[in-house]
Order: sequence, then C-alpha cells, then structure tokens
Amino acid sequence: MFKPIRWKTFPRDFLRIQSGFFLFGLAITLMIRGNLGTSAWAVLEVALAPRLHISIGTMTVVMGFMVLSGALLMREKLGWGTLANILSIGPWEDFWLAIIPSVKDNLLLQSGMLLLAIFLMGLASAIYIGVDAGAGPRDSMMLAIKRTTGISIRAARAIIEVTVVTIGWLLGGPAGIGTLVFALLVGPSVQFGFKIFNVHPHGPEALIPLAPED
Repeated sequence: MFKPIRWKTFPRDFLRIQSGFFLFGLAITLMIRGNLGTSAWAVLEVALAPRLHISIGTMTVVMGFMVLSGALLMREKLGWGTLANILSIGPWEDFWLAIIPSVKDNLLLQSGMLLLAIFLMGLASAIYIGVDAGAGPRDSMMLAIKRTTGISIRAARAIIEVTVVTIGWLLGGPAGIGTLVFALLVGPSVQFGFKIFNVHPHGPEALIPLAPED
C-alpha cells in the first residue's frame, strides 16, 4: 500500500518537497485573497471552514485525511509524500493567509494575483511531483476511481472536481471566473514547471497535479 522510503536521499527530498508545498500554499492563498475564484477544492474548503469554526488551512488538512481514507479503502498505493502533502499545505496556507490581505475592487491587481497563483502552482507541482514520493490525497482518489471503474483519468478528475466545486458553490464558496481560468491554465502551467525543473514523470500520478490542492 505504501511506497518504500529512499532513506539515502530523504533529507534532500524532504526539503525539496516542502519548498513545493510552501509555494503551493502561497498559490492557493493568492487565489483566495484575489476574490476572483479559486480551484475546485479550495472553493469547498473555504465554504466549510467557517461552518466548522476552523481555519482554512486546518480544513484543508481535515479534507485531505477524509479523501485519503477513501483512497485507502479503494486500496490505492500511497507514499510518504502523500502524508507530507496533507500535513504541510494547510499550515502553509494559514501562514500566508495571515500575511496577505484580501483584495477587492481592483481588477488589475486581482487578475495579477490569479495569474501569479497559477504560475506558482505549476512550479510547486513540478517540484513536489519531481520528488516522486507519492501522489497527493486528491490525486490518489482520482487514480483509485480510474483503477476501480476503468474510466479515463480525465473523466475521473472531471467527475471529482465538478462534484466538489458544485457542493462548494452551493455552500457559498468562492467560485467565480477565476475558477474557470484556473481550470484552463493550470495544465499548461504545470507543463512549464516540468520543463523548468526538468521533471520527467513516469507514472500516472505524476501526470496530473493536485488541484492544489489546488
């Protein structure tokens, strides 16, 4: 169920993957504070956090474990990076949310924040995917659905994200034009990140990043 840890390179891999999560948390925060719309999972997490009286970062951690439980029940293979993903991105979100203020009524700045977020998410995804320590919990669920149902990865991802963003929107989450822009541009951004960091993914879990987690 779990990939073996490469202890010889673990310290370097851990620092590298944390730098990716650091940027990932910043990217999500920029989308939230830009108020034009966020990734599908962030829409849901932002909607649920105040209802449960917890921070957005804590909600991200809770959601990660919930999704991980589903992936484990479907016997998806995981790695130490999966747990690191769950435990790290949420706290980095809270760190950046405490620093970066909310921006409204400034479309130019808001658009810049959205585009910068998408660019940073591409870099962050390439960094942590390049470590090859296991897919994030949301990607693990996507892969488990593909494996157990036989549908394509694209279809599995679409089903998950449409469901998540719909529930989040109905609960009052920050879905908007930025959500659509993110969906259209995050793929090219990740591919650009792969080129910059010379990442050569070999498994299906390395082909599609978390929606950002996303």
